Amino acid sequence: MATAAESRADIDATVEGRTLVDVLARNAAEYPDVPAIHWRHDGVWKDLSWSQYRERVVEIAAGFISLGVDGGDFIALMAANRPEHVIADLGAMHAAATPVTLYSTLATPQVAYIGGHCGAKVAVLENLEFMKRWEAAKPQLPNLEYVVLMEGAENYETVDWVLSWDDLAERGRALLASSPGVVDERAGQLQPEDVATLIYTSGTTGTPKGVVITHCNVLWTVESVERTIKLPKHPRLVSFLPLAHIAERVASHYLGMSYVGEVWYCPDMAEVLEYVREAKPILFVAAPRVYERFQAGLMARLEGEEGLKKTLAMTAIKTGEEVVRLRQAGKPVPFLTGLKYQLLDRVVLTKILEGLGMGEVFIAISTAAPIAPELLVFFQGIGLPLFELWGMSELSGPGTTNLPGANKIGTVGKPLVGTEVKLADDGELMMRGGNVTAGYFKRPEDTAETFLADGWLVTGDIAEIDQDGFVSIVDRKKELIITAGGKNIAPTKLEGIIKNHPLIGQVCVIGDRRKYLTALVVLDVDMAPPWAERQGLTFENMAAFSQLPEVQAEVQKAVDEANEHVARVEQLKKFVILVDEWTTETDELTPTLKLKRRVIHEKYADAIDALYV
Repeated sequence: MATAAESRADIDATVEGRTLVDVLARNAAEYPDVPAIHWRHDGVWKDLSWSQYRERVVEIAAGFISLGVDGGDFIALMAANRPEHVIADLGAMHAAATPVTLYSTLATPQVAYIGGHCGAKVAVLENLEFMKRWEAAKPQLPNLEYVVLMEGAENYETVDWVLSWDDLAERGRALLASSPGVVDERAGQLQPEDVATLIYTSGTTGTPKGVVITHCNVLWTVESVERTIKLPKHPRLVSFLPLAHIAERVASHYLGMSYVGEVWYCPDMAEVLEYVREAKPILFVAAPRVYERFQAGLMARLEGEEGLKKTLAMTAIKTGEEVVRLRQAGKPVPFLTGLKYQLLDRVVLTKILEGLGMGEVFIAISTAAPIAPELLVFFQGIGLPLFELWGMSELSGPGTTNLPGANKIGTVGKPLVGTEVKLADDGELMMRGGNVTAGYFKRPEDTAETFLADGWLVTGDIAEIDQDGFVSIVDRKKELIITAGGKNIAPTKLEGIIKNHPLIGQVCVIGDRRKYLTALVVLDVDMAPPWAERQGLTFENMAAFSQLPEVQAEVQKAVDEANEHVARVEQLKKFVILVDEWTTETDELTPTLKLKRRVIHEKYADAIDALYV
């Protein structure tokens, strides 16, 4: 087996001299009629082949050039997952500019900061809702010359710096008619070391940092993933996580191109199950919360069944979980148990997966946040090959992953092919490989602290590495709780266990410089009404529901069960159920749904203090 250094050198040689522009050109030339992207418009499914996809990209690239976009300029994108988003992204690249996608949830001050920090020359926006924020921020954006609206441009017909998506495409076609080689000439200027995109971190601890990801970083990472996971050619994928998140950008956009895949673009996360059933994905990547909702919805549906059908389904699920736990413990599966599982798999579990649209999944990935081990056991038990992957923007996405045949639930797996990991003296995880990005845009001090001279990235995660090379993430270095007694405690472990209860949406463990641990609990607004119905309770609103004795008792039960899995010093003594939902809009969560602990501590200071009376 090749060493990490040997694999790294081989990947270096494979991607040398190439850019993402070359990948799209290859796809259009070698697979011109193979479907590339799918979307739904007015209830009708539409698609573009790889040759058509590239034609649209070239038109938009020419449109950008007609607006005066030069090589090295930045183009901001703010839209849901839809074809125009990725066409604009690749169009910017073909104009030798850099696309920068912003989270759709960002408020005007955040838009002003990121748009100003990268010096965006053009902004491509989905609709008037986003336009309001950019229009308010425009006085702080001296470099912004044009805004392109996918929808609603007719409201700005007299404003010379606003044009429609169709106008941009028409300008591109006109330029190509007079200068047919203008885009090829501009795209030919790109070098592997040029910036493919900036990914602005979600800002859990302060001002977002723009991670500089080069074409070489992207192609190196994709090649490493291909050698690690070995996906079949032309995989089907569903794109629904924000394209501002490195996980979605790598999974559907970059891997989709590299594998010559088919991507279904889902603009609303609430509709993902419908898109999954249409696409029947081969690769599926989602955050833990998506899998939690899939499980909750499935179990709610099965609870509503009656008789033999319900009994068989519950028995199949329980048997599957038993088999997974035995295998994880390295124990043999008893003959009769294995036989029962095989039979129930054919009769019951296969139909459950097909009903979810997941019957053809080659591999499913959970990423962006820790996933409860029980959830992995559940899905692996019903036959979904779901594995936990760890990564970060500074690694161009993936860093380590579990795989079929190399899976330890509770860990985040082993490093990707060509990469290597080690622990610093304080237990902080470090990583080296071609996926390590070029640093932070205009942040030389932060770059020097995080990206070391010998190629190692300081990840900020406290970790453990076992004798087989599997990595376990203990916690974020900056999120460790140090109690009044001097104990270092990782809050995410306990939070993850408690959140495994379908009624509980969010948990924030408190205890820094305190005598004991407590928690703020937020209920899941989607799961509360059906849970109340199953318990024979009346659901009026979240405020009244959260105070019901039955609800308090159920949360207490979840806390008690979680306490059994941790050391005494890590156990919760008290909790309070909050009425308000935590969202990105209310500012308790980042766009990637991580807790903003500082915001939570400040916003709920009175509730926290009351837990220590």
